[in-house]
Amino acid sequence: MKIAVNTRLLRKNKMDGIGWFTYNTLKKITVEHPEIEFHFFFDSGVDNSFIFSDNIIPHNLFPPAKHAILNIAWFEVSVKTRLKHINPDLFLSPDGILCLGWAGRQYGVIHDLNFYHMPEVLKFSNRKYYNYYFPKFAEKAARIGTVSNFSKEDITQNFGIDQAKIDVLYNGINDFFTPCDDETIKKTRLHITNGEPYFVFTGSLSPRKNILRLMQAFDLYKQITKSSEKLVIAGSNLYRAKALRGFKEKMLFGKDVLFTGHISNAEMNNIVGSALAMVFVPVFEGFGIPPLEAMQCNIPVIASNTTSVPEITGDAALLVDPYNIDDIARAMISIKTDEALRDALILRGNLRKSYFSWDKTSDLLWDSFNKIM
Repeated sequence: MKIAVNTRLLRKNKMDGIGWFTYNTLKKITVEHPEIEFHFFFDSGVDNSFIFSDNIIPHNLFPPAKHAILNIAWFEVSVKTRLKHINPDLFLSPDGILCLGWAGRQYGVIHDLNFYHMPEVLKFSNRKYYNYYFPKFAEKAARIGTVSNFSKEDITQNFGIDQAKIDVLYNGINDFFTPCDDETIKKTRLHITNGEPYFVFTGSLSPRKNILRLMQAFDLYKQITKSSEKLVIAGSNLYRAKALRGFKEKMLFGKDVLFTGHISNAEMNNIVGSALAMVFVPVFEGFGIPPLEAMQCNIPVIASNTTSVPEITGDAALLVDPYNIDDIARAMISIKTDEALRDALILRGNLRKSYFSWDKTSDLLWDSFNKIM
């Protein structure tokens, strides 16, 4: 049996949520199934650190699929040509983009429909590409995976896909997230905030992550509490992220907002594990891994009460209205002043995080595409 896989998002030191999904699931599935011949399709050169086992055959296909037009060229010319040559039993695409010109069985993982609900946050070409093609990919797929019941319902309602065709494959938690000891917390805070406690946000600096309102809420928090806490925003830049830095200059307490830029996995763990709390208040999310990463580090979580986030956090987060700056600020005050609340959230987080692991995700993915094989 042969399975071809779109692995273009396996990029060393540059992986986002879908990249980690791809990495963690394939690492387990390929090793556990030596009887299957896997063909990995890269677009920016083959990195041998992603060749997990001897049954993987890598292919580097041109051109690098960096934007909408190149996506079309990569999938509909290079990938189609290679699929016709290999003739696999299945083409698996962890980012949901399929090859419309190939007639074989295909499985797409559609993580969320943020491009459908918030097209204005994307560049024009990407906005048009995603909204034109993803309904076609969903229809083309023999089966679909997604990462929450919220996203499953969203795909069903907006793309007209039968729920029976969609399986939920909850994300896991990367194993480099672990609780920090007192010495690490002390050193990290000294390095990042000159020793002061801080709230942390992690993730991409996309408008849908609602960072502007988070900054406004932090400014209000500082006005009310007159405290020394900082806000650390740890994430990579995306389209329109410059507006956040512009707003920082206008804040009353802008000097207390710190942007880390891209950081290593070890640094990310230490920054999350040394925080007073994580504040994760997106207005749209298909899953939301950062709250689970905070729970893994024994850090309390403030999170949005919208889209998929309550489904993922359960009762292990202090939920707020992401559109209400006062609500977010009040939650930050509660975390700061109520030690019993912090302890309760950490305890619930320790229970909640046990529901999610990449081993479970991998097994669910394997079971799902076996339904069509």
